[in-house]
Amino acid sequence: MSIEHQIASELQVRPQQVEATIRLLDEGASVPFIARYRKEVTGALDDGQLRTLAERLGYLRELNARRDTVLNSIREQGKLTTQLEQQILAADSKGRLEDLYLPYRPKRRSKAEKAREAGLEPLAERLLQEPSANPQQVAKPFVQGDIASTEDALEGARQILIERFAEDAELLGNLRRWLQQQGELQVRAARGKADDNSKFRDYFDYREPLRKVPSHRALAILRGHQEGILRYSLLPPEGLEQEGSTRIGRHWRLQGRWLLDCAEQCWKQKLQPQLENDLIKQLREQAEQEAIKVFADNLKDLLLAAPAGPRATLGLDPGLRTGVKVAVVDATGKLLDTATIYPHVPKKQWDQSLATLTALTKKHRVELISIGNGTASRETEQLARELVKQLPAQQLTAVMVSEAGASVYSASETAAAEFPQLDVSLRGAVSIARRLQDPLAELVKIEAKAIGVGQYQHDVDQNRLADSLAAVVEDCVNHVGVDVNTASAELLSQVAGLNRATAANIVAYRDQHGRFQDRKQLLKVARLGPKAFEQCAGFLRIQDGDNPLDNSAVHPESYPLVARLAEQLNCTLAELVGDRQRLQQVQQALKLALAEQFGQYTVTDVLNELEKPGRDPRPEFRAAQFADGVETLADLAPGMALEGVVTNVTNFGAFVDIGVHQDGLVHISQLADRFVSDPRELVKAGDIVQVRVLEVDQNRRRISLTMKKAASDGERPPADRRSQDRPKPGRKPAAKGERQGPANNSLAAKLKEAGLG
Repeated sequence: MSIEHQIASELQVRPQQVEATIRLLDEGASVPFIARYRKEVTGALDDGQLRTLAERLGYLRELNARRDTVLNSIREQGKLTTQLEQQILAADSKGRLEDLYLPYRPKRRSKAEKAREAGLEPLAERLLQEPSANPQQVAKPFVQGDIASTEDALEGARQILIERFAEDAELLGNLRRWLQQQGELQVRAARGKADDNSKFRDYFDYREPLRKVPSHRALAILRGHQEGILRYSLLPPEGLEQEGSTRIGRHWRLQGRWLLDCAEQCWKQKLQPQLENDLIKQLREQAEQEAIKVFADNLKDLLLAAPAGPRATLGLDPGLRTGVKVAVVDATGKLLDTATIYPHVPKKQWDQSLATLTALTKKHRVELISIGNGTASRETEQLARELVKQLPAQQLTAVMVSEAGASVYSASETAAAEFPQLDVSLRGAVSIARRLQDPLAELVKIEAKAIGVGQYQHDVDQNRLADSLAAVVEDCVNHVGVDVNTASAELLSQVAGLNRATAANIVAYRDQHGRFQDRKQLLKVARLGPKAFEQCAGFLRIQDGDNPLDNSAVHPESYPLVARLAEQLNCTLAELVGDRQRLQQVQQALKLALAEQFGQYTVTDVLNELEKPGRDPRPEFRAAQFADGVETLADLAPGMALEGVVTNVTNFGAFVDIGVHQDGLVHISQLADRFVSDPRELVKAGDIVQVRVLEVDQNRRRISLTMKKAASDGERPPADRRSQDRPKPGRKPAAKGERQGPANNSLAAKLKEAGLG
């Protein structure tokens, strides 16, 4: 099966769609450009399908390259048969291909190879073909030269057969599938590491079917193993310890005690350890893939969070001893002023701090106050609220924002280039102010991994993580669009068709010649040629330019379509853009006529864009209101109803900022009054949610929250289907009436399920 047909089958689309997309990718087209402006060519494949297609294309091309290498290697050895070649050509994964290549791969001189050199292969063949023969009698003729006894001869034959069994691709595949489906992952504490205070203590006596181990638990176990705290093993289910060797014997149709002993040794010495390594590696890869997906999904939600808009903003980076860093930026994000105030302990200059903020707010006509959610954030929020009360005429809005990654930005080359004379600590306040105005525009300046909205992000393949997050950033930036006259070089570099060099050249051109008035001016930018222009033009916006279409997602190649439409409707271009009533009256006959020339998808997209040109696809801005008087863990009590912001969504639940400097966990079983298989069905990063406090662990700074409805008096809360009657890992279920331990809705149980101990 060709690559195109295989991918088409996996995506459940037509091969022609895949072939056309591959041509575009090979020509250098980006995924956002193809998804938005080449629907006619691809049959309207969306960006998710295109990302999957591109990833599978890379994998299958690597597979084909490896296939050629394997075929050439076996051919050079003179061992390539027609049947083997067909099997290699039919291999649909790298694992299957390597299984087939295993007997022919160059390897170190093994015991089996030494036995062959000693002339013992005929003995192994005879013993395999004549299972009823007496092994000692069959081996006697081979006692010669370096073979001193029949035992030596039989051991050599055994090594030859063990290697042959272990390199049987069909047998390997069958055993791997069996162990994957039936095998049990057993975990215990390493010798001398069984410390009850360890974060891994819940895995000191733990077992679970391999196929059921969720990604977050797998990564926790693997981290514990790497740190030397845990030891794991992958074993057949209880009572089937001999099943592996039995399957080897059945596959090779072995009879007789001697041959069956060979099968048992093959399983214990070779195949079981090898398959354990293979399947643990596979478990890690799958867990990493899921963790990367979680990070990517959260990052997407964060980047596409509602912007507060282009308004003068006061940024506050809270602190105690070092003071609160203050920065004022204008509506475009340009830095206007900075200060450092000390309203909190130890200096307690509350009135002086308030006076400083009042002066800055009046001077620069501030409309928004952005407060970082780090140390002393709630205390600083109180200062901001007092400022709002003192200046009612300015209609100030104070908002708490995540400061994740702000310190990374402060010390980055990007920040140093933008603010070479500004103290590093004050750069963080600038970032906090700007990320309220436009989260996307500011967060692209920070390495995505530093934003920290994943699970076990440091345990996964960092290259794969970086590639996945880069794709998310690219998709988000192009989904929203970029104002070419105000965007930073970092934001521009994420636009389809542009890179760091061309983005920097756009900024340099803008600085030298003033604002862009027309998209065609982009062709005058150094190193931005027709191909790059084709890719980027539709995603770059020009407000109040010469052509109203330049402030829309309509691509310049479709301008003739809009001109034709205006001509048919007997109106000017300016009259057509944004006139929803007129556009909705376009006759079907005209749509069909235009579709014949420009394509149905293009006509539909252009008409939709003309109705609301340049609209921002992100949601309306809304800020969470943290409860007054609830500022630390000590202020929390079970049953409290609070409003909070979702900061991170994992496979085991959602973390919520409720304004006490420590996010609380809403376990997946507490997200709703019904069973939830994926937390993202209900919440995403940035959502404002209503929660209730279930439990607070002051010593470990753990908060357990719920989003379930509060039970009315006399009403029993709904049963937790996910954790109901779940026995403690590694132990038998409790007998009827026996105390099982902490209730499964306790904070300890939720953290254990989360793999956080």
